[in-house]
Amino acid sequence: MQLEELLARYGLWALGLGAGFEGETVTVLGGLMVHRGLFPFLPAVLAASLGSFLADQTFFTIGRHFRNAAYVRKMSARPAFLRALAVFERHPVGFVFAFRFLYGLRTISPLAIGTTKLRASRFMAINAAAALLWGTCFVSLGYLFGQGIEAMFGRVRSVETLLAPLAAIAIGGYVVRNLMVQHRSRLKP
Repeated sequence: MQLEELLARYGLWALGLGAGFEGETVTVLGGLMVHRGLFPFLPAVLAASLGSFLADQTFFTIGRHFRNAAYVRKMSARPAFLRALAVFERHPVGFVFAFRFLYGLRTISPLAIGTTKLRASRFMAINAAAALLWGTCFVSLGYLFGQGIEAMFGRVRSVETLLAPLAAIAIGGYVVRNLMVQHRSRLKP
């Protein structure tokens, strides 16, 4: 089975999972696949939005029901957790809507919000709207980025030619980001 056939068959599932676990990079790659004609636009947006929504709902639920667990207590000691709570206290609805767009607060925020008194139904409604906007924005960026690549370099002949360098960049960025986080944690007393 060729890569294009695999992407056509399982790509939207992979996009949803990737959007939930990794976020923007995978979603932009999904937009590139829309540009290549491998995914339809609306299903790609819905897959990315659903993946993001479910991941954030999961972290919210963990914060809500396991706030005294070792993992949540460990996370609550992090500066990003405290920043998320501080911003949430000032602008609860706006923060729930915007956290997924804020670098450094994306993954810890739903966990932090889960420890507050915000109703789960309210979080779910705002989270759904925000996830849909987020999915639309980042799939669209990937789609438009695909047009930019073709304008600069001409039509890319195969998906492999497009995915290999983008995957290397995404993996490299992930590794560098993790190394920077580890380095910062070693510097703290």
